Amino acid sequence: MADTQYDQFLNEATAYADTGSVLGRDCLYGVYTSWCFLSQTAPQPERSFWAAMAEKRIRPGRSKLRIKGPAATDYILSSYPGLV
Repeated sequence: MADTQYDQFLNEATAYADTGSVLGRDCLYGVYTSWCFLSQTAPQPERSFWAAMAEKRIRPGRSKLRIKGPAATDYILSSYPGLV
């Protein structure tokens, strides 16, 4: 069975963390849109994204996810342009 776009996103742009802060809604969706941009994939509407995350039992502010990889870098640099 082929991975969905959301499975690929979670695999490539997130990882579970034992410690540290958890991702909120804005950050998780922001990293998703950065991942889509970098993978040249059209992002799905936010409503569809959250429905898919709910199916995967990923709840912002409660799931122990952290961001990683190029999408994380793109998201951080886009969110905080003064860092560049």
